[in-house]
Amino acid sequence: MSGAYHGRRGDDGAAVSRPDGSALPLDPSLALRRHSPTGFDWGYGGSGPAQLALALLLDVSGNAGRALDLYQLFKVEVVALLPREGWLLDAAELRAWLAREAVR
Repeated sequence: MSGAYHGRRGDDGAAVSRPDGSALPLDPSLALRRHSPTGFDWGYGGSGPAQLALALLLDVSGNAGRALDLYQLFKVEVVALLPREGWLLDAAELRAWLAREAVR
C-alpha cells in the first residue's frame, strides 16, 4: 500500500485514515492488546498512542507478531512525537522504520 496515513481531530474525537482513505480499524488491534477501547490518540506516551502504534504497524505490515514486538518502541519513537493537531505518515516510511528495526 502506498500513500499516507492521516490523523486528525474533530468534534467527534481523533480519527485515523489509511492511505486509501478508509478508516484505520481499531478492532483488529484490540484483539491483540486492549490499551484504549475508546480509540486512538497521539502526541504523548499513553494508552491511546499505544493502540495507534499497534494498529499502524499491524496495518502496514500485516504481521501481528511483528506489530506486537515493536509497537511500544514505535509509540515512543514516532507516535508520541506526532503533532496533536494532525499528521501524515507515509506508508513507505513506516515500512522503512520496520526494516531498520529488523537489523537492530
